[in-house]
Amino acid sequence: MVSAKTWKREFIREQEEEEVAMKVEVEEILHMVGGLGEEQAIGKAKPIVEKSISEVYCTLLPQNLVIVDLGCSSGPTAFMVISNILSAIVPDLCHRLSHHRSPEISFFLNDLPGNDFNTIFKSLTKLEKMVREEIKELKDLPYYVFGAPGSFYGKLFPRDSIHFTHSSYSLHWLSQVPQSLQDYEDTPINCGNIYIAKDSPSGVSRSYLEQFQQDFSMFLKLRAEEIISGGQMVLTFLGRTNLDPLRGEMTYLLELLAEALNSFVSEGLLEKEKVDQFNMPFYAPAMEEVREIIMNQGSFNLHQEYIFELNWDPHDSCDGEFVSDNKLSGENAAKCVRAALEPMLASYFGEEIIDTLFSRYAENVAKHLLKQKTKLVNFTIALKKI
Repeated sequence: MVSAKTWKREFIREQEEEEVAMKVEVEEILHMVGGLGEEQAIGKAKPIVEKSISEVYCTLLPQNLVIVDLGCSSGPTAFMVISNILSAIVPDLCHRLSHHRSPEISFFLNDLPGNDFNTIFKSLTKLEKMVREEIKELKDLPYYVFGAPGSFYGKLFPRDSIHFTHSSYSLHWLSQVPQSLQDYEDTPINCGNIYIAKDSPSGVSRSYLEQFQQDFSMFLKLRAEEIISGGQMVLTFLGRTNLDPLRGEMTYLLELLAEALNSFVSEGLLEKEKVDQFNMPFYAPAMEEVREIIMNQGSFNLHQEYIFELNWDPHDSCDGEFVSDNKLSGENAAKCVRAALEPMLASYFGEEIIDTLFSRYAENVAKHLLKQKTKLVNFTIALKKI
């Protein structure tokens, strides 16, 4: 007869295995694909990146400047950070520090193991040729590019080995879907939604916040171990301007996607239970929440923050309150969201619904843009290790 202690131990072990399996599944299907305006966000953050890395180098004067890009993806944005740093920083450093020996620069590109690192490394020769043609000062300046697969919610680098860490459009992704989105009988509590929504129970937003607090605190703790004293980080991620998570800008965008998914349920093409059980491992925080976590964790000083907005349609550069072509903007916005979310949605719901899903989603976005031109809220923060 199995004792109560043995049964309890087995139950706890099974629960832990399920949690680990869920985390592994998220890591396998989620890599930091671009989309949702990432290229524009990197451009907006560029002055802060330039200032921070200049301060790091001019203060520490390392012979080997070690730079990390967390969540690099494998598209064009994978090289934007390298190109921006080399093109904007190197000439200035060479001019102002001509009496010092030029540093070697090491770039570590990090993403989850599912990222297409082969594409990145196949493009390195082309990148180097392009950059060296544009930056004459790079002629005798050696730099190196390495891959570093792994989750940034775990350890990645040796202690005190990094001078500057950059991350763009990655930290709004959680390490896992909050566990408490199911009740004690494993029944979903956020039925019909895939994120925080206006009709979500009050516990849903609290669960998402607690998961973000846990993840971001761990991220800061781990980076504090890797970054040397005086090193800095510049982080850009999606957020919200309203303290109330039910009124967050990303809430609207993902509610429209949930509507498209639920239309499949209405037509009998998807099971309601399958949609009810799906929630995004994502959280767009308020800046007040970010500040509180940084202060409580205690390893970094927040010495610069920048909040900016981008249109849902990355091809819409107009600052006005209305879109000129809501149908086209809906299609453009849907393409960006698809670039970011397709691996996860296809893995869970199946490849066969994806084209129709995002066609319906584009229509939903177009209808929304007729009434309101909602923006993507972005945070860029610069942190210095204490």
